[in-house]
Amino acid sequence: MPVLKNQYRSDRVLQTWLTQNMPQDFRGEIDADLDALGAHAAHAWDEARARTPTQPILTRFDAVGNRIDRIESTPVWQRGAEIATRYGLVAAGHEARHGEYARCDQFLRVYLHHIASEFYTCPLAMTDGAATALKASANDALIAHAVPRLTSRDVSTCWLSGQWMTELAGGSDVGNTEAEAWQDGNGHWRLTGRKWFTSAVVGDMALTLARPRGAGPGGHALAMFYLETHAADGSWNGIRIDQLKDKLGTRELATAEIHLDGANAMPVGALDHGVRLIAPMLNVTRIWNAVGALASMRRCVALATAYAHQREAFGKRLIEHPLHAETLADMQAAFEAAFQLVFHLTHLLGRSECGQADSDEQACLRLLTPLAKLWTGKLAVDIASECCEAFGGAGYIENTGIPQLLRDAQVYPIWEGTSNVLALDTLRALGKTGVGPILRSVERCLQARRDSALPQALATAASDIRGSLLDATRWLETHGDDSSRLQAGARALAFSLARAVAAALLWRCAVASHAAGDARPGHALLRFLSCPLSHLSNNAFAPAFDLLDPA
Repeated sequence: MPVLKNQYRSDRVLQTWLTQNMPQDFRGEIDADLDALGAHAAHAWDEARARTPTQPILTRFDAVGNRIDRIESTPVWQRGAEIATRYGLVAAGHEARHGEYARCDQFLRVYLHHIASEFYTCPLAMTDGAATALKASANDALIAHAVPRLTSRDVSTCWLSGQWMTELAGGSDVGNTEAEAWQDGNGHWRLTGRKWFTSAVVGDMALTLARPRGAGPGGHALAMFYLETHAADGSWNGIRIDQLKDKLGTRELATAEIHLDGANAMPVGALDHGVRLIAPMLNVTRIWNAVGALASMRRCVALATAYAHQREAFGKRLIEHPLHAETLADMQAAFEAAFQLVFHLTHLLGRSECGQADSDEQACLRLLTPLAKLWTGKLAVDIASECCEAFGGAGYIENTGIPQLLRDAQVYPIWEGTSNVLALDTLRALGKTGVGPILRSVERCLQARRDSALPQALATAASDIRGSLLDATRWLETHGDDSSRLQAGARALAFSLARAVAAALLWRCAVASHAAGDARPGHALLRFLSCPLSHLSNNAFAPAFDLLDPA
């Protein structure tokens, strides 16, 4: 099996991005932490191969029959809080000292640590999202009480938060939420109902949606509630753990099905429009999802490439076989484009939160968040599948660790909104802003160093990127009055826009790298563009329903 190098020092794409986008003093300040996380990532991979995999264990009753619902985490998870606080995996994004680069600082750390964490980054994502949502809520009491704990760098005071939304009737359609909120005789709010998928029940608090008793149907009548998972005596706060989910992947992460049985809670804001209040949390967790998907891609490419340099077949190393090298290069090129998009998005978030984003940047943050999450989630699955294949039979054997990369990757297109949900969300955002902010953002990328002498291939690539975006604009104009056609094409539109923006950002990187004497980002761009950016078609619309026979 391949041996990984320091995952910070050996990541050429990350190093180039830092050089081109981050101030030198910023890089100097964070370098030691990133180096340590990169070394830990490599060590953790070797450590994981040397031990028997473990999963969380739920013990419902103690020896004399008392209900305790104790969850025992894996050894890696038991060290999770210490690493998260030492390296500021949540805190760094909320600290003012790096200004617009605070979120870049945070997500660079998350990117390096994600695979080694055994998805401990999942509750960290929700913790970050909860802090963000509470800060946006204007609830001064809760902000003062919870946010310092959620963003703490002290392992003795830090909190984890959950985001409990999914129910049997209300998954993506949270308007069907059935959990009920009511007031007891002392005026305290209580929550009753079933939450079907909770991935941070081991945390200290949660934000959740519930319908106040007597409120009408639909999403607008939901309220967002804050609750702490345990009472002062350490017992569960009206929470019963029904079971831990038996999942395809992310098995080290304790995902529970729970019942709320009179859990003590308090509304974060008004007793309606809770979806609007929780939206800042969803935006942040979608970016965490994209960063996690990117980290999985990087791990797959690194392992498959390292293996190709040492494995011999048919008389020479795999890397010396042209077709195998082509396959790996395609994976690398897609990863490089995705990297540019995801970390551009983290910078936009940082600029927005510190008040430096202009109106176009604010609109792009809104548009690119679902686009990046949608595209990187799908891409991570594709690259993980190619990685399994690149290892041949070893890629199908569990104790190599390679199948787990594929099983875990499948969660990225599902968590925080499926591809179709995100595509429709993109349509809603475009309905408010149009495609103009993206067009202008891409044009700014393509104007980078335009007076420099460029290889003809890069000049042609810029035209191809512009052409793809113009195709998307024309498609929207053509079908703007046909809601059925818009919805049916929303997924193709979303992939087209995501790929075009990623290509423009990679073009900007390639131009700067060319000036510095490095042709590799340019080669990655041309390879990425060898597949058409646009997934759209203006052919006559044939309804999908005609093809779908009942089982």
